[in-house]
Amino acid sequence: MKPPLLLIGQGSNDDAYAAEFGRFVHRLRCRLDHTAVDVSGGYLERSTPRLSDSVSSLMARGHHRLVALPLSLSRVGEEFPAAMALEQQRHPTLMYDYGRPLGPDPRVLALLADRLAEAAAEMSRPRPLELVGARPRLRAVDAPAADDVPGHVEPGETAVVLVGEGSTDAAANAEVHRVSRLFWETHAYDYMTVETAFVSVTPPGVPGGLERCRRLGAKRVIVVPYLLFAGGLLERVWAQALAYGAGHPDLDIRCAEVIGDCETLADVVIDRYEEALQLVH
Repeated sequence: MKPPLLLIGQGSNDDAYAAEFGRFVHRLRCRLDHTAVDVSGGYLERSTPRLSDSVSSLMARGHHRLVALPLSLSRVGEEFPAAMALEQQRHPTLMYDYGRPLGPDPRVLALLADRLAEAAAEMSRPRPLELVGARPRLRAVDAPAADDVPGHVEPGETAVVLVGEGSTDAAANAEVHRVSRLFWETHAYDYMTVETAFVSVTPPGVPGGLERCRRLGAKRVIVVPYLLFAGGLLERVWAQALAYGAGHPDLDIRCAEVIGDCETLADVVIDRYEEALQLVH
């Protein structure tokens, strides 16, 4: 019998993120059901189920070896190994192998290209956004009149801002810059540029990325979140883009969706799982 797959999330107070994480865990259970692989998910903090509860549940079902896979696009911090080491102290018979983070797998880059294409295809049907309520939650508002729709803009006049989460780990931030370059050369080569920005912690922020594109002469900018699931981080990306756009009405700014729960992402996770198993044989 193959060991179970344990997906580890950072954790979020946002219900939308937790719901999509849960749907993705369910998708993987369905995908791996024919191989009798048990799939579980747990968070390091803030959300439930906690990692400790998920590990305890797997141990109670007789699993003493598992594959732990941080559900992350970039390199993980020390909190993930520390959390698993703590679980091993709690359960001395526990053995585990690590799976690699998901990015920048070529299939992840292809998913980003899909999100970019979807945002670009909606140029003729713009969906403006406005802030709603006390939180920076966004909703669609009525589209502008036809006269207000921006005219045709060539890809060479359109820039892309790839937005990562941001980290205190310089290597993790450098990896996002690397992904931007890979994405530009492999999927977005028709566009003027692919610039890098971050939601928080480290510069440049989303406004800084947009400003650089404007100074390079872009007439249109598409913001592509380098994020797995919807939630608070995505809303902050959109809110920052919206705030910048309010002060620069001549620049057409569009926001793409996150990668999201999908079959291709499940393919990447399953390959990481199988890879981890091969490394120990």
